Amino acid sequence: MKQTIGRIDKADFPLLELYQIAVKTDTGAYTSSIHCKNVKEENGVLKCNFLDEEHPDYDGKEIIFKNYETTRVKSSNGSVQTRYKIKTTITLFNKNHDIFLTLSDREEMKFPVLLGRTFLNKRFVVDTSLTNLSFKQQQQQRNEH
Repeated sequence: MKQTIGRIDKADFPLLELYQIAVKTDTGAYTSSIHCKNVKEENGVLKCNFLDEEHPDYDGKEIIFKNYETTRVKSSNGSVQTRYKIKTTITLFNKNHDIFLTLSDREEMKFPVLLGRTFLNKRFVVDTSLTNLSFKQQQQQRNEH
């Protein structure tokens, strides 16, 4: 049975050492993406700065990827961009899931991470009337222990 997820939540990305990051579910988006600036390849590694004003500890944090590829992404307005894509782990509802994220400049966007339908498919049902289901479950379990 698929887990219900709301329109927004908070997720952990343990391999990136990013915790309680705001995510938005976007069934209209094919791929998932994470907000990065200053993306550059250097000496066989990919570097970028993660941006999230809600988390001063992480805002501007440099993240380095040894394994990455490029992919073509079509935006909602029909334009096609080439973006870097990385594979990492996301924790939702106390379960780790593999996830592919494209690196994009989401400076104008409210949420630093978008969860697209490739990730959501076969795992989650989205109920747009609900929010923070995974985060609330995590907080409840912490309070019980």
